[in-house]
Amino acid sequence: MEIEHTASRESHRERILDATIQLLAEGGREAISTRAVSAAAGVQAPTIYRIFGDKQGLLDAVAAHGFEIHLGDKTRLEPTGDPIEDLRTGWDLNFEFGLANPALYNLMHSEARPGVATPAAIAAIELLRSYIHRIAEAGRLRINETRATQLVHALGAGITLAIIATPRDHRDLTVSHLAREAVIAAITTEAPTATAPGPAGAAVALLAHLPRTNVLTTGEFGLLTELLARIAAAE
Repeated sequence: MEIEHTASRESHRERILDATIQLLAEGGREAISTRAVSAAAGVQAPTIYRIFGDKQGLLDAVAAHGFEIHLGDKTRLEPTGDPIEDLRTGWDLNFEFGLANPALYNLMHSEARPGVATPAAIAAIELLRSYIHRIAEAGRLRINETRATQLVHALGAGITLAIIATPRDHRDLTVSHLAREAVIAAITTEAPTATAPGPAGAAVALLAHLPRTNVLTTGEFGLLTELLARIAAAE
């Protein structure tokens, strides 16, 4: 009986999410109301409150669902031997997803609440972080991984939201390409940092490989990590 109840709840949840996303795509955020969603999903309004708590809970769940869909598209990509090219591919997938799902993408990014991140949103950032980490391991990252991840995430989402907000007949889709190449030039080097001037790049590369060593004590590992991070962030 419990299994049947859980399955019914999950079925209702999926129907409500699908209905909300459809309403969002057709009429934007203004089209989302408890009455409209319950009618489109074929459920009673109390069911929505029982599963999602309130309207904000429903919108949070829809945004999380959007991240899950987007994350699924990205995780199906097989890494190549060129981590910078993989970052380009990830950027383009993000942009294409936003153009194909403008209202959902807008909900996922522009209405994010400070300090509140869904597990799916965190997973999306971690996936981007893995792209950046592979660039660092290749000795091609110019700045520290955290800064590079935040920069790519902010610019990728910002450019996509800006293009979405632009009327279709005034959009210049090459802006995304220009921004992508600008940010890649800002965070990467043409050659591995071992042959490039300056200590910051070398510190970034060593930080990426440091977890692979087992010759340091816990204290030594922590101290070296702190020192390298300071060098990497200084330039």
